[in-house]
Amino acid sequence: ENAGPQRTAFLLRKRWTLYSVTPLYKFSDAHLKDYSRLLSAFIAAEKKKGLAVEIGVELDIKVAISSLPDLKGSDQDHAAILVQLLSRSPASSKTSEDKLLWSGWFCCVSGDDLNENVPEDFTCLPLFLTHGAESYTSIVGSWFQKTFDCCFRRLAISPLSLSWMAAMWTGCKADKTASAIELIFSVPCLPQPLDISYSIHPEDAKALWDTVQKTPGEITQEEVDIFMDCLYSHFHRHFTICLSATKLVTVSTSIASAHCDGTIKFLQSQYLTGVLMLLTELAISQIQ
Repeated sequence: ENAGPQRTAFLLRKRWTLYSVTPLYKFSDAHLKDYSRLLSAFIAAEKKKGLAVEIGVELDIKVAISSLPDLKGSDQDHAAILVQLLSRSPASSKTSEDKLLWSGWFCCVSGDDLNENVPEDFTCLPLFLTHGAESYTSIVGSWFQKTFDCCFRRLAISPLSLSWMAAMWTGCKADKTASAIELIFSVPCLPQPLDISYSIHPEDAKALWDTVQKTPGEITQEEVDIFMDCLYSHFHRHFTICLSATKLVTVSTSIASAHCDGTIKFLQSQYLTGVLMLLTELAISQIQ
């Protein structure tokens, strides 16, 4: 089952948890319906062991695995794979709509380097994103690991990567009214947690970035460093606080918002593949 652009709209404005995944052995798009049935049976078996049971309600879980071919950065990329867990109470009518319990999707956006170096029997989908209960994530991940001999790892986002995201997303034009760019910093070595929130008007941030970026469409580490240093200097001038001594933990813009614990929210559909390209790169760097 293929998906048009409208099928990717549901990916927006949800908080997704990130994982990196090693290549899947002998995975085939031709068997998605078979995989759906096998995973459904696996979940039912796990429920009987007392894992991932919704307390007080006994629900039948249906698994739907489909393809999202729009989420590709190049012809070499494998189409994204969407996994959905849906429930319907046995007492409900056949015409009632299934309730979405959990969603997860594998993707590879512009992962050409990885694709070129992997044997033919392996499928590269290094980035896995989930939305829903961790108990379902654990069960689905366990089935994929056993079935396709792959390995999942939580994908954290470093302060350096968050700095890149702040710079890249500042330079993007949003369709709607742009919201403020918010950077949240965590202050280390304190008995009680303390965060500092730094909001910048989008036009001011864009004007600063335009003075820093030398070649439109290209970004260098030096440019990112200069951009962040300018923001730090401005903040220090007003509040006498050295943000360079803190840890950047969250970046929020009109394009997307990301947290260092490895969660992200996509806010603009036209930049979805661009954000996924960066996340794919981070996932590949973790599994290599």
